[in-house]
Amino acid sequence: MKQTTTGKLTLTALFAAVICVATVTIRIPIAPTNGYIHLGDAFVILAGILLGSGYAAVAAGTGAMFADIIGGYFIYAPITFIIKALMAVSVWLIFSRTAEEKYREPSLPKQRHETVRCFIGGIAASIINVSGYFIFEWVLYGATALLGIPGNIIQSVSGLVISTLLYPVVKKAYQLVRAEK
Repeated sequence: MKQTTTGKLTLTALFAAVICVATVTIRIPIAPTNGYIHLGDAFVILAGILLGSGYAAVAAGTGAMFADIIGGYFIYAPITFIIKALMAVSVWLIFSRTAEEKYREPSLPKQRHETVRCFIGGIAASIINVSGYFIFEWVLYGATALLGIPGNIIQSVSGLVISTLLYPVVKKAYQLVRAEK
């Protein structure tokens, strides 16, 4: 059964809200850069898998952008929208393109194959996250942008690990919601 536009828009708004809340509520400060590590990236990755490219880009970009605005990081809001949208689209591209049976290792059960695809998509998203913020901060601050790389790597890796662990649970909940129609 194909999901309705209203259902997709509702899930997009829900993911945007979850991304914003996950980014704003749990913050681990990074002293040298005045930035912080958060859990929002885990939900950016999951949105990319479950929503598809366009909806995921809107959810990820909007949720993360509002988190920057709420947190007082106004200068980062536009670039955050772009980076998080690109992260979600990259996850969707990798996850959807590797779905074919020919890409699956025969000894790997389907569920584990999906989790591996989630992890690989998350690696691509992490590369976009770290490099995107590095380039932006290099333009703004010059060589001091190097100080942000370790924190961005930790943030990306934590989002990658959490999304990989949460994927089976979120997928099951997503399937239950869709089955109730």
